[in-house]
Amino acid sequence: MLSALTNAFKIPDLKKRLLITAALFIVYRIGCFIPTPGIDGAALAEFFTRMAQSQGGTLFGIINMFSGGAMERLTIFALGIMPYISSSIIMQLLTAVIPYFEKLSKEGKAGYEVINQYTRYGTVVLSLIQSFFIALWLENPARFDGLRIVMFPGWGFRILTMLTLTTGTIFIMWLGEQIQERGIGNGISLVITAGIISRIPAAFGQLYILMSPGRPSLRQIQPATMLIMAFFLVAVVFSVIMITQGYRKIPVQYARRIVGRKIYGGQSTFIPLKVDTSGVIAIIFAQSLLLFPATIASFIPNAAFQGWAAGLTRGHWVYSFIYALLIIFFCYFYNAIVFNPIDISENMRKYGGFIPGIRPGKPTAEYLYFVMNRITLAGAIFIAIIAIFPDFIMAWLKVPYLVASFFGGTGILIIVGVMLDTIRQIESHLVMHHYEGFIKGARIKGRRV
Repeated sequence: MLSALTNAFKIPDLKKRLLITAALFIVYRIGCFIPTPGIDGAALAEFFTRMAQSQGGTLFGIINMFSGGAMERLTIFALGIMPYISSSIIMQLLTAVIPYFEKLSKEGKAGYEVINQYTRYGTVVLSLIQSFFIALWLENPARFDGLRIVMFPGWGFRILTMLTLTTGTIFIMWLGEQIQERGIGNGISLVITAGIISRIPAAFGQLYILMSPGRPSLRQIQPATMLIMAFFLVAVVFSVIMITQGYRKIPVQYARRIVGRKIYGGQSTFIPLKVDTSGVIAIIFAQSLLLFPATIASFIPNAAFQGWAAGLTRGHWVYSFIYALLIIFFCYFYNAIVFNPIDISENMRKYGGFIPGIRPGKPTAEYLYFVMNRITLAGAIFIAIIAIFPDFIMAWLKVPYLVASFFGGTGILIIVGVMLDTIRQIESHLVMHHYEGFIKGARIKGRRV
């Protein structure tokens, strides 16, 4: 690996891309510490600390994770890239159900640019809406256990907060596009990953306090527990890599055609059907939907409603059960949107392709649908287990959620997936210039299941 890193800096173009990516990351992290005007940052951080200890997570906790801790300080990047992700998911859903967007998606680069522009407009609208409600939330001391967060409440503060947070989100979106164009890797994904990784030092700090190496009387975690945690961490990362890279090969044979004196076709290939098609989207959907009642309950002073919502907070068995079911549902829901076996079968028949032993047309579509449902079930169950695993670690080993969150859930899936994709892109540059990559053979191959 050290040799591969050295080789990466021997290629001028790759070296330039890596340095640009690092510089843009520095700009992003600096922005995560510039406070929004009119906020008492210390009081807000104290409130988030209490909330994390009592509930383990709310919708604001999700935003805080994706923004790299900027939400708990309410900096200019407090919203992070979440509005852009939400807008992208909405556009992806609209592409599947609205003919106009479906037509744009089939027009190549020109259609993609139009859809991307609509995504940006949606990001601005969502950012303005979210920042307005955050401003209202911050102005009420009753929601912060008496802590005064806003020094000068009113419409001036609300408008300033909306403009500041929306501008911050647009700037992060621009940073991601610059990384995509001039750097290495997927820009938006790398920005999210940088925010999640930035929380690792705080997690290690909490672990150090819990272990208290110099004061055994204050120790809350034993060395044996740390070994168990290390084992689980390696096992989770290994299993996530296996599933993320796993796919099912569907063999496809193309018939030979004779056109004049030339012979076309006659080759064999395969259709790779991923085990985990939805990635983290299913977890984000399920988590947002499930934590919404608990977040709303904090705004509504109704004992009955708050008691009902208490069962849907992290750590409760009802939460874990419904959470797992929602993840499985959204895995199938997302696959139904992005995977169209009828189109695949029609394209295969158009170019003379067929699956050995399966008749072209409708039987091929039914076969693909059957196989995809089978492998999606395995992938959905795995994602559900990974998603609720941090709750298990938190309850069993008695560690804070900030530490337990690195043993599964959205964070670990994003980190592993983005890192694999970035390494794959660096590999392609190294192999193109005849350098040995990070992995022997200079390729990261998917696993067949």
